[in-house]
Amino acid sequence: MIKPLPPITAAAHEAGHALDRGAAAREHLMAQATRIFAAKGFAGASTREICDAAGVNVAAIHYYFGDKEGLYRAVLARPLAEMMAGFGRFDDPALALEDALGMFLAPFLDMVACSDPDDLEAHVMRLHLREMLEPTPAFREITAQIIVPVHNALTTVLARHCGLEQPDTDISRLSFAIVAMANDYCMSREFMQMLAPDVLAGADAPSRSLECLVGYACALVEYEKARRAKHGKAVGKPARSAKTVSKSTPTTPPAAEHASKHAAPHATKRRKTATKTPIKNGASHASSRTASTRRR
Repeated sequence: MIKPLPPITAAAHEAGHALDRGAAAREHLMAQATRIFAAKGFAGASTREICDAAGVNVAAIHYYFGDKEGLYRAVLARPLAEMMAGFGRFDDPALALEDALGMFLAPFLDMVACSDPDDLEAHVMRLHLREMLEPTPAFREITAQIIVPVHNALTTVLARHCGLEQPDTDISRLSFAIVAMANDYCMSREFMQMLAPDVLAGADAPSRSLECLVGYACALVEYEKARRAKHGKAVGKPARSAKTVSKSTPTTPPAAEHASKHAAPHATKRRKTATKTPIKNGASHASSRTASTRRR
């Protein structure tokens, strides 16, 4: 028999409200911190200014984040972590290339263009653009924790579809090209609005753009496969390093090798002649001494 749940007490109800208020205060603090950090950077923003804008006590930063640096890390990391979570299992080996790229590129296009310059997403973009120009230690740390694993997963997918056992430098170049196409929809939205506003207009704009980006990305993969075949980097084998090439490639030029083969027999004959000559001269010298002794 299933026991009925105990009734919610007034104390538990109040505790739930307190948790909700705490979560709301934390979210509001992060939103205001994002706006101020985006405008002034980490060094230029003060904790008092952030707390005044959020309407909380200065001690709130210590309570929720430990210190100013902890708040900054949280502000930087959360939008990246949310975006990475949106990729799903795009690196599943069972997926076709188009499906894998579609899952990977879709989160870039989920960030629709906004006309309000005070929108939170706009501040997030400004903050990350600031970090691109002047990266802080916190941003480098977050990149290593969040972005590097996704980059490694993408290069593994691309290498597999190029017939390679493991990614190499050219596969990284390919991944950067694919990400760059999609990244414009996040980082250059205002520029795109000025140049071609119709690209971002309409409810179906993200789906239409995604379809095109997946097609472009697949074309880049096909180009990379053809380029490798043309330049002797056989599909299915990792590109060899310079050290491997230097060990396996003969250093003797073909012409010198040909001349060496023809000169070898003559050199051998000269060595044999030189070996026999001292013996012959020695025998002649001994014969001469014998004849002289007999005359005496």
